[in-house]
Amino acid sequence: MSKTHGFWERLSEEADLLTEPFPGQPIVEIAGDRQVLIENHAGVKAYSRESILVKVKFGCVCVCGCGLELLRMTKDQLIIRGQIDGVTLQRRG
Repeated sequence: MSKTHGFWERLSEEADLLTEPFPGQPIVEIAGDRQVLIENHAGVKAYSRESILVKVKFGCVCVCGCGLELLRMTKDQLIIRGQIDGVTLQRRG
């Protein structure tokens, strides 16, 4: 664990900043049942029309559904569109 990461966690706990994510932490926004935005990702690990697995700092975000497509992907964010049935976080370890 980096010193910076530990610093932000301690600062958040001490200040009770539960409403804001740590800098660089993934942010997942779900727009209804048709679109998911993931910020601060580390790439796509697996891709199909039924499931897209996106790498994040501490594991993967799995988006499941029907007719899924990667609408847009930049270095910092990606947008998945289709019929969204579920979004889960798979932590390492």
